[in-house]
Amino acid sequence: MPKLLLVDGSSYLFRAFHAMPDLRNRAGEPTGALRGVLNMLAPLRYSSGASHAVCVFDAKGKTFRNDWYPEYKANRPPTPEDLVAQIAPIHTCVRAMGWPVIVQEGVEADDVIGTLTRIAVEQGFEVVISTGDKDMAQLVRPGVTLINTMTNETLDEAGVLNKFGVRPERIIDYLTLTGDTVDNVPGVPKCGPKTAVKWLTEYDSLDNIIVNANAIKGVVGENLRNTLDFLPLGRRLVTIATDVALPEPLESLTWREVDKTTLAEQFARYEFKSLLRTVQADAPAETPNAAPAKAQGGLFAAEDMPPAERSSAHREKYECILTHEALAQWLEKINAAALTAFDTETDSLDPMLAQLVGMSFCITEGEAAYLPLTHRYPGAPAQLPLDEVLATLKPWFEDASKPKLGQNLKYDMHVLANHGIRLRGIVDDTLLESAAWESDKNHDLDSLANRHTDLATLSYTDICGKGAKAIGFYDVELEQATAYGAEDADVTLRVHHKLAPRIAAEASLTRVYKEIELPVQEVLWAMERQGVMIDAFLLAQQSDELGRKMMEIEQEAFKVAGQPFNLNSPKQIQELLFERDKLPVLKKTPGGTPSTDEEVLAQLALDYPLPKLILEYRGMAKLKNTYTDKLPRMVNPKTGRVHTSFSQTGAITGRLASSEPNLQNIPVRTPEGRRIRAAFIAPSGWHIVSADYSQIELRIMAHLSGDARLLEAFAAGEDVHRATAAEVFGVETAEVTSEQRRYAKTINFGLIYGMSAHGLAKSLEIERSAAQSWIDRYFARYPGVAAYMEATRHAARDQGYVETVFGRRLWLPEIKSSNVGRRQGAERAAINAPMQGTAADLVKLAMRRVYDWLNNDGLQSKLLLQVHDELILEVPPEELELVKTTLPRLMAEVATLKVPLLAEVGVGANWDEAH
Repeated sequence: MPKLLLVDGSSYLFRAFHAMPDLRNRAGEPTGALRGVLNMLAPLRYSSGASHAVCVFDAKGKTFRNDWYPEYKANRPPTPEDLVAQIAPIHTCVRAMGWPVIVQEGVEADDVIGTLTRIAVEQGFEVVISTGDKDMAQLVRPGVTLINTMTNETLDEAGVLNKFGVRPERIIDYLTLTGDTVDNVPGVPKCGPKTAVKWLTEYDSLDNIIVNANAIKGVVGENLRNTLDFLPLGRRLVTIATDVALPEPLESLTWREVDKTTLAEQFARYEFKSLLRTVQADAPAETPNAAPAKAQGGLFAAEDMPPAERSSAHREKYECILTHEALAQWLEKINAAALTAFDTETDSLDPMLAQLVGMSFCITEGEAAYLPLTHRYPGAPAQLPLDEVLATLKPWFEDASKPKLGQNLKYDMHVLANHGIRLRGIVDDTLLESAAWESDKNHDLDSLANRHTDLATLSYTDICGKGAKAIGFYDVELEQATAYGAEDADVTLRVHHKLAPRIAAEASLTRVYKEIELPVQEVLWAMERQGVMIDAFLLAQQSDELGRKMMEIEQEAFKVAGQPFNLNSPKQIQELLFERDKLPVLKKTPGGTPSTDEEVLAQLALDYPLPKLILEYRGMAKLKNTYTDKLPRMVNPKTGRVHTSFSQTGAITGRLASSEPNLQNIPVRTPEGRRIRAAFIAPSGWHIVSADYSQIELRIMAHLSGDARLLEAFAAGEDVHRATAAEVFGVETAEVTSEQRRYAKTINFGLIYGMSAHGLAKSLEIERSAAQSWIDRYFARYPGVAAYMEATRHAARDQGYVETVFGRRLWLPEIKSSNVGRRQGAERAAINAPMQGTAADLVKLAMRRVYDWLNNDGLQSKLLLQVHDELILEVPPEELELVKTTLPRLMAEVATLKVPLLAEVGVGANWDEAH
C-alpha cells in the first residue's frame, strides 16, 4: 500500500520557535526555529517509510474563514519579527532537503492537509499526518494516523478516543463546544473538555445537544442556550476543509533529490557546522531506499539537537524506592540536604479527601527518586508498607529545620494532614515564586518547565490519559510513575534555581514573596482545613421558596408576554423581545443575533417589564442552582463542614479566589443573597465575627495620589463620599443631599475602576455631557488623583507593569496592543490594579497577623473565610470581647499609609448578622 506523509509545517515552525532558545549566527540573524524545524523533519524522511510526502505551510493573508467571521484569529498578536525572518530560509531548506512544499493562499495548511488526506484515502493510500495541532484529530479514520514528533505520541482512532474522550468523527462537535482560543473561535462559555465529553457521551452529537439544550441545567447550560445561534458558524470555523484547490496532484508529491549546493549555502550562512560537514562530505545522493550512515539520527549531530530532542536524558538517574535500604539512603540524603524538593501523587484532586499513592524527592538537578506506596495494577511489584513509610518520614516532614521546596505545597500540606502529618519547614514554593515574578503567566508546573527549563516534561494526561478511559495514578505502572513523579520534583528544583535568584535581586519582589505570599500560605491551609458550618435546613427551605418564586415569576412573565415561553431559552426570548416586540437591540452575539445576556436585560429592564421579569427569574435560578441546592451536598461527611479552596495565583492583582464552592460571589444586595449568608453559622453558643476594611481602595488611592484634599478628608475621619460631593457640587458638607452623595460615591468608585463619562452616565442614568462635567469638576478639585492616573498610564506603557504599595508587579500584556479596546482596557486596569493589589496585600498581611495572634495566645477562635476586604472568624463567647477589640486594631496596624486604616467589626450567630 502506498503511504503519504503529511507534515504540518506551520505547527512545526511555531513549536520550534517557542521551544528553542534565542539562537543567532554571528551576523545576529535568528536561527532557533530553523534549527528546530530541520531537526524534526530530517529523520522523518528515513523513518516514515512513505513513498509520497509534502510539507504544508500557511500562506500570508486572510482565508475564507475571515469572510465568514471577521474576528477569526483577530486576537493573535503579530508574528514575532525573529520568526518572520526565518520563514523564507525554512522554506528554502525544506525544499532543498527533497521535500515537496505547498503554501496555498486563501486557505490554511490544515485545509490542504485535509484535502490531501481525503484524496489519498480514496486512492488507497495509508496516511500519516505529523502535527501538534489537536484540530487534526478530526481527520483520523481507518488508514489515517497522527504523529507528534515533539512527544512521540501516535493517535489512531482508539488513541483519539483515549486522548480526547470522543471518537474522531465527534472532534468537530467537541471543538465547537470548547471553542478555540488560539483562533479566537468562541465556544460555549465555561464548557471545557470534561463538559464537552460529558454532553457528547450523553447526547452523541452536537445536533442532539442543541435539540436538548433546555434539559441541560446549571450556568453552563444557560451559557449553551445563549450560544445556540453561534454554534453552526463555530462548527464551520473549526471544520477542516477537504475540497480546496491544490497546486499539484497527489501523484507528483514524491521525494525529490537533495539539493546539497543550496543546503551548503544555507548551513554556512546560519553557521550549522555539523550540518555543513554532512552535506559537504562525498556521500552518495540520498534516496528513500538508500539512506546514508547518519540517517538514523537525521542530518543533525548532538551539538545541533534542540533541547526538546535531548529532554529525556534528565530522567536517566531517577530511582524507584522499593526497599528499606533505598528508603534509608534517601532519608539520609534529605536529612543532610540544604534544600529538598518534594511532591505527592494522590488518588484525588480534593485536598480534604486525597490519599497518598506515592511521593518524590530531589536534592540535586537530575537526581531524583519516586517512592511508590499504593499502586495496585495487576502485577504491580511489592511496595513498602504505607504506615511504616509514613512513620519513618514523619520526623523529617514535621522538622521545621529541614528546608523544603515544592509546587503548590498547600495541597501537599492537606494530603499529609490527611495521614496525620503536619508539614513544616517550607522555605520556597515555585507556584508562588512564579506569581511574584510573572503575575500574568500560567503557574502550573508544565508551564513553568516550558518557560524556564529546556526539558519537554511528561504531563499527567501523558501518564493517565483523559476522558472516559483515564486511569487513576494508582493504576500507573511504576516505570512510568517514576518518570513522571521524580520529574515533578526534579523540575520543581530546576525552576526554583531559575526564579529564586531573579526574585532575590529585586527587594520589592522579595518582600512580596517572602513577607506576604509564603507566610499566608499556611493561613489559607488552616482556613481550608477548618471549614465553615452551614444550616442545611435553612438552605433547603430557601431552595423551596426560590422554586416557588421562580414559578410565580414565570406565570407573571407569561401574562406580560401574552403567551407561555421557555424562560431558559435565549432563542425564544430573542424572538419575543426583538422580533415580535421590536425592543431596541443593544448588543449582538458572535453569530450576529440580538444578545439576551444579563447586561442587555438589565438595561432593557429600566423601561420594559418583561426583561425585568426574565432577569429576576435568572437571578433566582442562579442562587438556587449554585448555592441553595448545591451547598448542602458539599458538606464533608467527616467534618460536617463546607471546605472552600483559596487560590493565591488566580488574579494578577494578588486577590485571593475561592472555589469549590466559590464563597466570594454570593450576592449581598438582595434579600435572597443575604439569606444564603445567613446559612453560614457558628457552632451553638459561638459567634461569627466579621471584620471589614472600610473604603480600603479609596484610602489607597489617597495614599498613592497624595491628593491633599483626599488626605485631609480621611485624616479628619470625614464621610469621604459626602466630602467629595461637597467639593464637586460646591456646597457645604452639611448641605449635601443624599442624591448628591450617591453621585459622589459612584464617581469615587467609578474612577478607581477606570469608568468613562459614558459609563458614569449609564450608571447614574444621566446625559453623557453631565457625567463628563462632573468628572471634570472632580479632577479639578482633586488634581492629585488626575496627576496620579496620568502618571500611572505612562508608567504602564513604558515598563509593561504597575506596582502595588508593597512592590507587587502587576503585568499588563495588552498595554501596547494594536487593538484599541484591549489597550484601553489595560489602561483602565493600570489605574485600578495598584489599588486592588495593595488591598489584597494588606488583607494577606492582616490574615497572617491575626493567625499568629490567635495561635501564639492559644485562643480557640479560628479564621474561617476571607472575602474581598473582609475576614470572618468563629469565636467562642469567652473570647468575643477580646476579638472585637484586638482584631480591628491588628488589621489597622498592619501597615502605615498616608491615611489611617480602619476596620469595622460585626458580630452575629451567622455571617449575614455579622456583616
